[in-house]
Amino acid sequence: MNERGPDDTAEMPQPTLFSRIIDGDLPGRFVWRDPDKVAFLTIAPIRPGHVLVVPVEPIDHWLDVPGGLWADMGDLARRIGVAQMAAFSPNRIGLIAAGLEVPHCHLHVIPIESEADLNFASADTGASGESLDAAAQAIRDHLPGAAPA
Repeated sequence: MNERGPDDTAEMPQPTLFSRIIDGDLPGRFVWRDPDKVAFLTIAPIRPGHVLVVPVEPIDHWLDVPGGLWADMGDLARRIGVAQMAAFSPNRIGLIAAGLEVPHCHLHVIPIESEADLNFASADTGASGESLDAAAQAIRDHLPGAAPA
């Protein structure tokens, strides 16, 4: 039983899309990797430099993430936000834990100019590999301890 009740969704019957990226079965543009969490660019960015912070363990709901890991994810999101500010000079960095697209907890860390930018309907589903690679490298260049390209 978890803190929310008996419907524990922390155990998944099959790998999530994010687990497949983390395991290397699908490509990912990583900016961070450690034993507990990773960060990589989404293939459908709302704005250039849109990063997902994801626990390695496939925990479905953010309320089920253990407190220490949640704090570590938040700190990583903050460090990525600092790197995004340096790389892209946005007005702000938006942070969203929506959790509806993939049943694997993730934080969206998004360089934004206004609240209007926090709209998933605005995602660029046709972002080029070159633009994603360039955004990932720009973040890595400003993120101490970043994952290698």
